[in-house]
Amino acid sequence: MPDYLSIGDFARATHMTVKTLRHYHQTGLLEPARVDPDTGYRRYSTGQIPVAQVISRLRALDMPLAEIQGVLSAPDPRARNERIAGHLSRLEEQLGRTQSAVAALRDLLTAPRPGDVSARIELRSVPAIPAAVITDVVGAEESVVWLQGALGELHATLTAQDVPASGPAGGLFTDEVFTHHRGQVTIFVPCAEPVRPMGRVVAGSIPPVELAVIEHAGPAADVDRTYGTLAAYVARHALTVDGPIREYYLVGQRDTPDNALWRTEIGWPIFHTLPVTAGISASET
Repeated sequence: MPDYLSIGDFARATHMTVKTLRHYHQTGLLEPARVDPDTGYRRYSTGQIPVAQVISRLRALDMPLAEIQGVLSAPDPRARNERIAGHLSRLEEQLGRTQSAVAALRDLLTAPRPGDVSARIELRSVPAIPAAVITDVVGAEESVVWLQGALGELHATLTAQDVPASGPAGGLFTDEVFTHHRGQVTIFVPCAEPVRPMGRVVAGSIPPVELAVIEHAGPAADVDRTYGTLAAYVARHALTVDGPIREYYLVGQRDTPDNALWRTEIGWPIFHTLPVTAGISASET
């Protein structure tokens, strides 16, 4: 005959509250071994203690109750382990995002040091250049995948036609990309020789422009701070003009899988009232 524990004694044995045990009963996650039909008193068997301990461990890992139910009802140990491993993978991804957000916030609270490369703004006059281009209306949720796909198609087309690139790839982003998270994007690779249309790739010309340029180091996840630094500089020292934001991909995914080594130049279109000179620092003007 099994040994039964009252709900209070079972709570003490498992370090679960009575309220929690009642909730688990209602959801079907951990039902009492016996419920008195007259009084409604719940009774638990000592054999349910290990199950309660497993539930506690999984809840400590923030596993939802429905997923815990799936673990407990798994047909065999392999299926059970696959469910737990899947949740652990999601926890690791979440931890990575949290660590990145914390690092970005700490960096935001740290004032840039004099001479810090991230605070340097270059004023640049860019001439018109011929290029192979892909243009489309892109939403924010698909922008990263779309951009990498466009870059891959552009480089593959130039390689197939034996046309060398004459500079780093870049992108033009209309205001709607930032204000509505959906807008026209043009990705291009400069090339002095003409390129024949193929797939989405066509020959085009990137127009001349004066830019305030800053270099962003690392992945795009924390590029907002670099954009903020550039915008603050432009607001204080230059006249903005209508025109798309530009990016130049100096070092990217095609060059190295280590995103800490990626380098992207961000260009803000301006009408500068002083001579355009390379190497002007935001701290010097």
